[in-house]
Amino acid sequence: MKAMVMRECGPPEVMRLEEIPTPAPGPGEVLIRVHAVSVNRTLDLAVRAGTYAVRPTLPHVLGVDPSGVIAAVGDGVVVRRVGDRVVTRQIVRPATATQGPGILGVHAWGGYAEFVKVPADATHAVPDGLDFVTATVVARHAPTALSMLRDVAKLAADEWVLVMGASGGLGIAGIQVAKSLGARVIAAAGADERVRAALDFGADCGVNYRARDLTDEARRLTGGRGVDVVFENIADVELFPKAFASLARNGRLITAGAHGGGTVPLDVKHLYLNAISVIGSVGRITPEDLKLTLEAAAAGRHRVLVDRVLPLAEAPLAHRIVDDRAGIGKVVLQP
Repeated sequence: MKAMVMRECGPPEVMRLEEIPTPAPGPGEVLIRVHAVSVNRTLDLAVRAGTYAVRPTLPHVLGVDPSGVIAAVGDGVVVRRVGDRVVTRQIVRPATATQGPGILGVHAWGGYAEFVKVPADATHAVPDGLDFVTATVVARHAPTALSMLRDVAKLAADEWVLVMGASGGLGIAGIQVAKSLGARVIAAAGADERVRAALDFGADCGVNYRARDLTDEARRLTGGRGVDVVFENIADVELFPKAFASLARNGRLITAGAHGGGTVPLDVKHLYLNAISVIGSVGRITPEDLKLTLEAAAAGRHRVLVDRVLPLAEAPLAHRIVDDRAGIGKVVLQP
């Protein structure tokens, strides 16, 4: 099979298209013929650069969220058959008391290849009529956003939520999840065209935080009160404090990313005087939530924003597009 193999960490060009043996599924595993896999800033770009919390064992193949058609099944597999259309869940090994979960494309070879081998129970059926590009993007972000906002932030109807990085994959999913929960959404992004994109996905109002003061705008839009929830995945040294200062009393800031830097100042007085909670979470992708969000997408109730689809061999270009923020929406590879 052909795969984008990295034999060292570094710039995008460390990924090279190689011909390597097609893996055989072991007991409890399936082999998927990959039809789509998206490019993710943290779990692709950072892993490739060697700046992620875990360095991959080399040689390595990236790709956290492939979807496709099952080409073979291993011994003992009864839940999947050859020909099934599936997406993958990123967790391929459960966490233990001493070790975090195993992530596809980080701890195991991922979907930047014509075929990928995963545990059968790490797959989920793609509804009829839903294309693989959409299925990949939905599976990557929508269940995470649902878990974070519904279960962790406890977002309630009529509450205000400030979505940071609103035109990104998680931001677009967060907007739609928040609206489905009855919340009011302020979409925050760093360019007018990104704000417009977020508004097209249902946000009530938007803020270009490069052109206006984020805290002032959030408080103005909420009648001076502030927002109930900040949905954050950037951790930018300048933007994080402004988003935090936008919170009303009893507000909750929930964060699931740090590609903006990761170390940020925090106004502790605002924290304790206003009984604010800051919660780190990557959400919890359950089969039930994955089914719910995929069915919503198949019914047209949940949409994705895709900037472009590129052939697998152009993975280095795809990484540069994402790294340079040259597009709006997800970049997807097709082997």
